[in-house]
Amino acid sequence: MPEEVGFRAKPAIALDQIGRALADGVPPGVVVTDAGYGSDTDFRDGVTALGLAYVAGILGTTGLWPPGAGPLPAAPWGGKGRPPKRLRRDPEHQPPAAGTLAAGLPAGAWRTVTWREGTAGPLSSRFAAVRVRPAHDDFRLSEPRAEEWFLAEWPEGESEPTKYWLSTLPEASTPEELVAAAKLRWRVERDYEELKQELGLGHFEGRGWRGFHHHASLCIAAYAFLAAERCRFSPPGWRPRPGTPERPAGYRPRGSARAPGAAQSRVDRDPAPAPRRRADAPAAPVPLLPADLRATAHARQLMTR
Repeated sequence: MPEEVGFRAKPAIALDQIGRALADGVPPGVVVTDAGYGSDTDFRDGVTALGLAYVAGILGTTGLWPPGAGPLPAAPWGGKGRPPKRLRRDPEHQPPAAGTLAAGLPAGAWRTVTWREGTAGPLSSRFAAVRVRPAHDDFRLSEPRAEEWFLAEWPEGESEPTKYWLSTLPEASTPEELVAAAKLRWRVERDYEELKQELGLGHFEGRGWRGFHHHASLCIAAYAFLAAERCRFSPPGWRPRPGTPERPAGYRPRGSARAPGAAQSRVDRDPAPAPRRRADAPAAPVPLLPADLRATAHARQLMTR
């Protein structure tokens, strides 16, 4: 590892990469992360500072203030020293964990949402979305944190909720929009799977810094090329379906007994004999050799026998 490269946590590296992407002119979008990044408050605050919305996975132990609740205001000034500005908590006023908050929501808060088609059919589950305030270290702040969306998933048959997200999407967002954004993580997982299995990202066996980064850069460049080539083809659902052409007047299908035995100039050497007039008459043989060569061919056949 080069001496100038120091240790940095993954959320800090990711935040720097997002900033570089925006500086390079990449169109802004919604940042979607798993709990490995979303549980880092500094990362979420950094995404907000960049002017981007996020849908970030969090752990069930993350502290959240329920709808309509928040930390206590600063203590009243006692007349000496500087007036207190920091928010407060007390033993009876503590933020619940995300898992506890989700499990305590009323039954009417949960609804079934379908977000996309899977290989075995539509993917759906039960979700609840409420407005909350993150409570991480807010007793060090003078103002409570802004409200944002808290999204929880509780599949049928499970004894408790299984997944949780925080999101700064607009307050007018619907549960369907929140779920659709949160479930976009499957695209990232698919990218990693294809990079490792199809393009050899996981096949590197070296130990050098330069070699690993060269290998990873080539794999990512190859995947970017393949993704660009894939975009040149329209999805199956977008391809226009041609309509059935109209049958022309007087059309007679091939082999029909009603069709006259017309000669085909590009196939038949001799004109076909006139067909019989019965509808059930067998098809007349069509000669393939000119008349002046038939006798010669027949004589040669007798001689070779």
